[in-house]
Amino acid sequence: MTLSDLQKHIDKIYGHRDRARGTAGTFLWFTEEVGELAEGIRTRSRESMEEEFADVLAWLLSLANLEDIDVQKAVTAKYGLGCPRCKELSCTCVDPTKTTT
Repeated sequence: MTLSDLQKHIDKIYGHRDRARGTAGTFLWFTEEVGELAEGIRTRSRESMEEEFADVLAWLLSLANLEDIDVQKAVTAKYGLGCPRCKELSCTCVDPTKTTT
């Protein structure tokens, strides 16, 4: 299944609910799922992380559907050739604000 296929699939399952809830309400659910993913990462629960990664992606796709954004197209446009800043397939940018050390 491609990302576009998954986005359409999520719309078929949840689109009617997402449209009724609207973007703001759907965004709140999305952020709740991000929090649940953070908890799974903190506790190192593999099962929880797998479930929450899937949930976060599904809610993100729901938001994109509400805003009529083709996520696969957007990701390909931004990252399809590599890093958007340095244009390298393996990023060579030095940005001290984005390191973990």
